[in-house]
Amino acid sequence: MGIRVENVSKRFGEFQALEPINLDIKSGSLVALLGPSGSGKSTLLRVIAGLEQPDTGRIYISAQDATTKAVQDRNVGFVFQHYALFKHLTVRRNIAFALELQKWPKDRIRHRVDTLLDLVQLNGLGDRYPAQLSGGQRQRVALARALAIEPQVLLLDEPFGALDAKVRKDLRDWLRRLHDEVHVTTVFVTHDQEEAMELSDEIVVMSHGRVEQVGSSAEIYENPATPFVMSFIGAVNVLSPDNTWKSLHRDAPAHGEVFLRPHDIEIFTTHDNGSVAATVNHIIHLGWTIRVELTLDDGHAITAHINREQYRDLGIQPGQAVYLRAKLIHSFGGAPSYSRSVA
Repeated sequence: MGIRVENVSKRFGEFQALEPINLDIKSGSLVALLGPSGSGKSTLLRVIAGLEQPDTGRIYISAQDATTKAVQDRNVGFVFQHYALFKHLTVRRNIAFALELQKWPKDRIRHRVDTLLDLVQLNGLGDRYPAQLSGGQRQRVALARALAIEPQVLLLDEPFGALDAKVRKDLRDWLRRLHDEVHVTTVFVTHDQEEAMELSDEIVVMSHGRVEQVGSSAEIYENPATPFVMSFIGAVNVLSPDNTWKSLHRDAPAHGEVFLRPHDIEIFTTHDNGSVAATVNHIIHLGWTIRVELTLDDGHAITAHINREQYRDLGIQPGQAVYLRAKLIHSFGGAPSYSRSVA
């Protein structure tokens, strides 16, 4: 029940929403389409669902060509960001809606709805209306409704975007457990990199209608394929090698930008071999992580991340002179990316 996207492109007027894309999504996997606004991720999801027709290419679902099939004939469940529940129907009727259209027997519908209410942990709420539920509960109803038809594929478009941070975190944990239980091939759109990295088996990073990289969370973070992936996934300092920054690492290239993760910067209170001078501007406490904002002697800003134990040992304060050294850098240039670490 996997998905194959073969040479798919899509244009809206003068705007090229999708460049020709080729992508394979494994059966039973949980995959994130990750990228900024305008990257094409929602358009790709809608093309897979049949809500948009591609200008070129084919969509295969479970090895069957679904390109020209109507939405209702693709056996796909779709969940929108803002739930799209029927306000005048109870939770039970919302979940049963598609089954009633398909003329399932009433006893079978009742059993399926009861099973889904239990699955999404909404037992006892079947007779309530959407307005009587919290945002997280409404999103679970939307997921139950999408699962009601026993779809081959579940598609979610920014499913947690309308929720506050705590509810989003709880629902992410719940969705991961749900997926591990039902094993339906699931694709979800998000611009939240933490959400993508926490939930998915594989991440498809998109930019300007193109796929930049496909891989696990660890792969795209540790071995980014392009400057865009490097700068979009995780915090990063983008450095020019033409100034003091190149002294941070002995292998810094002579030309082209250098990418340096904040946690790959070492801070010293005395001069160390290969280190460069800097001044502490701000110290921001983020739980276990401490963000240190600094200025190099040539006036350029740089950010480092250290843990609380390192912070206590260093005893640094705003305005203090310190020294920096890079443990690892990334650079791309015109060739494939590389990473170099201190031996």
